[in-house]
Amino acid sequence: MHILILGSGVIGTTTAYYLARAGHQVTVVDRQPGPALETSYANAGEVSPGYSAPWAGPGVPMKAIQWMLMHHSPLVIWPMRDMAMWRWGAMMLRNCTEARYRTNKGRMVRLAEYSRDCLVALRADTGIQYDNRAQGTVQLFRTQKQLDGIGKDIDILKGYGVPFEVLDRDGYCRYEPALAWVKEKFVGALRLPGDETGDCFKFTNTIAKMATDLGVKFRFDTTIDGLNHAGGQITGVRTSAGTLTADAYLVALGSYSPQLVRPLGIDLPVYPVKGYSITVPITDAKFAPESTIMDETHKVAVTRLGDRIRVGGTAELAGFSLKLREARQSTLNHVVTDLFPKGGDVSKAEFWCGLRPMTPDGTPILGGTHLPNLYLSTGHGTLGWTMAAGTGRAMADLISGRTPDISMEGLTVERYRPGHFDTTRS
Repeated sequence: MHILILGSGVIGTTTAYYLARAGHQVTVVDRQPGPALETSYANAGEVSPGYSAPWAGPGVPMKAIQWMLMHHSPLVIWPMRDMAMWRWGAMMLRNCTEARYRTNKGRMVRLAEYSRDCLVALRADTGIQYDNRAQGTVQLFRTQKQLDGIGKDIDILKGYGVPFEVLDRDGYCRYEPALAWVKEKFVGALRLPGDETGDCFKFTNTIAKMATDLGVKFRFDTTIDGLNHAGGQITGVRTSAGTLTADAYLVALGSYSPQLVRPLGIDLPVYPVKGYSITVPITDAKFAPESTIMDETHKVAVTRLGDRIRVGGTAELAGFSLKLREARQSTLNHVVTDLFPKGGDVSKAEFWCGLRPMTPDGTPILGGTHLPNLYLSTGHGTLGWTMAAGTGRAMADLISGRTPDISMEGLTVERYRPGHFDTTRS
């Protein structure tokens, strides 16, 4: 079977590899000159199943107001006449209940844990290298209130058998020795030893080469203009290179997915939430992080990637704007110098932003549609890198007509149909 994949980010490219390994003919189309040049380019570098959680949760509306009033704010909302943004926000607010938080987090952890297992297997099968480390994530809390509030997350981690440790100051310094210099700034931590780190851009480019070796064709510098349909199925994709046809089609265009499928009557509540990162050269390894540190107050991750430190975070609702704002870089600079003042040279930082495709409940949208040869893989938000291998494997199984090894319950677009408990009714 010939499958046409729209999008060469980490999701689309990893799926192409798994489909090719299953014996299919695969073509990947992207407007960029190479893979992983948009949201997958310089993300925080975390492969963090244990940290997978929806942004919508109890108390988040009040926290959001507090965040926006902070000097180094983790959240910025630009006032716009954008009905899609306000609709998405309203749906997110309806998910800010205890019951929905548990449901949504459970779904996310299920996919993320499966994905981590797939990534481990992929590494064992192929030897793929991408500045990867498997030394866990340390989530740092600056206040006792933050530390006391992790109970519901721990309950869910226990339910899915995800290992964790609650650590005092001496405890987290055992895993991250450089924090000993600033440990008085934090009261404790939650460590997730099963989490990993790695360079998503390096991974995606390497697996693209592996996919090419399996026969996958990449059509770069090709703009996607629309989908043709007739007789209840997709008949082709209109592009700058003409109309491309296949037996099945997968939309993996991140934040740009909704506008492509809307003319088909598919309403995807996916909205771009801009995230920022800086990449800093390490100046002294003993003062740099060993793995990933998450500063819970600023919602910023600091990750070791080889001889670099990647600092990623903040959330900005600004539509599809890719404008780099100095205030966001100031926040990232503040966090990394606050935690690792001697670890890296921020004067040499590479500053970047990307559009995270967020759903209002945090869970991605995977699987089929009412058109039998059209599939979706979008809405991964901040967790595209974490969920890439599992998403690729599951989507390859679905498109191949096999039952995935993971339950797809709650992961498909069906959960947004009117009347479904988890998204449309309070």
